[in-house]
Amino acid sequence: MINEGLKQLSAALAARRISSEELAREYLARIDQLNPQINAFITVNPDATMQEAKTADAMLAAGTAGPLTGIPLAHKDIFCMDGWRTTCASRMLENFVAPYDAHVVGLCRQAGMVCLGKTNMDEFAMGSSNETSWFGPVRNPWDMQAVPGGSSGGSAAAVAARLAPVATGTDTGGSIRQPAAMTGITGLKPTYGVVSRYGMIAFASSLDQAGPMARSAEDCAMLMNAMAGFDARDSTSLEREREDYTRDLGQPLAGLRIGLPKEFFAAGLSGDVARAVDEALAEYRRLGAVTVEVSLPSSALSIPVYYVLAPAEASANLSRFDGVRYGHRAAEYGDLTDMYQKTRAEGFGAEVKRRIMIGTYVLSHGYYDAYYIKAQKIRRLIAEDFAKAFAECDVIMGPTAPETAFDLGAKNSDPVAMYLSDIYTIAVNLAGLPGMSIPCGFDSRQRPVGLQLIGNYFGEARLLGIAHQYQLATDWHQRVPAAVA
Repeated sequence: MINEGLKQLSAALAARRISSEELAREYLARIDQLNPQINAFITVNPDATMQEAKTADAMLAAGTAGPLTGIPLAHKDIFCMDGWRTTCASRMLENFVAPYDAHVVGLCRQAGMVCLGKTNMDEFAMGSSNETSWFGPVRNPWDMQAVPGGSSGGSAAAVAARLAPVATGTDTGGSIRQPAAMTGITGLKPTYGVVSRYGMIAFASSLDQAGPMARSAEDCAMLMNAMAGFDARDSTSLEREREDYTRDLGQPLAGLRIGLPKEFFAAGLSGDVARAVDEALAEYRRLGAVTVEVSLPSSALSIPVYYVLAPAEASANLSRFDGVRYGHRAAEYGDLTDMYQKTRAEGFGAEVKRRIMIGTYVLSHGYYDAYYIKAQKIRRLIAEDFAKAFAECDVIMGPTAPETAFDLGAKNSDPVAMYLSDIYTIAVNLAGLPGMSIPCGFDSRQRPVGLQLIGNYFGEARLLGIAHQYQLATDWHQRVPAAVA
């Protein structure tokens, strides 16, 4: 059953061809076998998982089940989950057990889904390779010497290796889409505010957004139906009527206008990635779409803008981790100030410290106007560029990342090179738009390539439909890494 989509799993559970307990046991056995090599999971709790599966089976037997009841999933370890360790892949929260559920977790529980475990990630979601985790790097199932991308690399690797049929992730500057591209799966970042951030440990509050990661667009659509919804506890949550994100999966592509930003196809793009993306666009043309050139002139500034705004917000959000209330506390200290200093020095890794220092600097007196305010103004220009582009097209497409998965350790000594991994994804977060990545081929080393689709605000259902039609015509999303097949 591990290669079946959510619709097929749901049908098998409803027909009682398999029980939720049997399905959960099958995935737990794979995790036990493969996770020591991949390191996709930080925490697994088989007893809790099997209890949830037993409850799901009771719902199925009673006829009170929904379409996702009994289906296993994995949660990125940034989501608080009542009774489960929630670490954010950090030493600071290594032993923190959450006393409540994040809104996303609660909605998945209500849908009857069964949690297999909490997935590895970059520490506090800060990274593009899943190498900053206190619990060690995640390995890419397509090549164990390669990174899976980040920060949602554990969720991506778990889905790619068939350790879970679907997983939750978060995307602050590309952290769902970039690892989805590097591991050959499908990942969606919804419009900012569509999915509640309550109980999701904050990195950059104006950019963070939770979304689904799965084998296919259809599976992402089904999980979005569970994840999305208004939450009064989150001041940035949008109060909107509930949507059926599967509604456009059958829509044909005839007449679809695909915008190709000239800035996404310039210097710096790998030849292997460019070829795979060109072939994907040719397939879309065969399916009835037309392509038009558009321009996003301010997108070149997205990296510097992001690395002013995101660290500024991180500096404020991470100030709460001081050793007083919960989390790591230094064993020896002289006074309160000494405790703060030693706790934070021990509890945070190098990348998190780097971003806290940058953020504190740009928010300090004398630099706030010069950096932070100016970055916010450019952020508005980036959003306006997208608005102009969408007057000429229905969807924007291009590469998700400038290259395929790079080797472990290849960029650890060069933070700027690491930051450039997100050059095509960050502008989407700055504008608050929905975006997704779907697999569209492989490079010469058989490492996956991702195609990015960007929609207008609240255009998730249409994006998922556009992706689904491509996946009906191709089989890239069905490929399984040989090492875990």
